[in-house]
Amino acid sequence: MGDRSKHPGNSDVITSCAMYTIILALHSWLRWLALFAGIAATIAASRDASSGNRSDRLGLILTATLDTQLLLGLLLYFVVSPNMAEIRAHFGESMKDPVARFWAVEHITTMLGAVVAAHVGRVLARKSADANSRRMKLFICYGIATVLMFLAVPWPGMRAGRPLFRGL
Repeated sequence: MGDRSKHPGNSDVITSCAMYTIILALHSWLRWLALFAGIAATIAASRDASSGNRSDRLGLILTATLDTQLLLGLLLYFVVSPNMAEIRAHFGESMKDPVARFWAVEHITTMLGAVVAAHVGRVLARKSADANSRRMKLFICYGIATVLMFLAVPWPGMRAGRPLFRGL
């Protein structure tokens, strides 16, 4: 009766469910660091050009956090999320449902735009001839990334809203 050898797939389901829960919780909690880093990097870039080291550090934290978020999000999207598996299996039908469309298209596209904006800002800043040009490019790109993040977060009260803090 309790012999696991008769049902080897059970441990795979339990492991997959645990992995999904852990990755989803990490993705949910790490958004706060990404949002804070986006705000902080944008503010640091808006200040005088002498705060270069601070905006460099905050920009690095922002891009590293966004890269980690992207990795976790792609794992959720393509590997471990049963919701996304169902949405992808019925993609055409899912586009008629605003909540499914948010997860299948809007969230991932907007967040990918935030990642690209942050990275482009760092590259453009490195190639800038003077400090003011560098500061302005960082401010614009980090600002765009931060606004995109805020737009794509599934805030409570939205159709696709989620809790502010997920438990492990």
